[in-house]
Amino acid sequence: MVPRCQVEILYFAKSAEITGVRSETISVPQEIKALQLWNEIETRHPGLADVRNQVIFAVRQEYVELGDQLLLLHSGDEIAIIPPISGG
Repeated sequence: MVPRCQVEILYFAKSAEITGVRSETISVPQEIKALQLWNEIETRHPGLADVRNQVIFAVRQEYVELGDQLLLLHSGDEIAIIPPISGG
């Protein structure tokens, strides 16, 4: 069984509007693929499905696309949900 850890999810812009929160702490496996992590978050906030293809994670302030890359998380890590950056 994979050990779990507590991570803080930070929501910005549209993702914060959808979830109604700026941040929350959740328990996730220490080893998890980026897309699986998104699925765990989306299970808590189904409305996030609307922005799935527009967001990117920042894990410990490093950008990670939602895909197959394996994340090695530690308790206390911050994972930001970064919305699309609109230019103009």
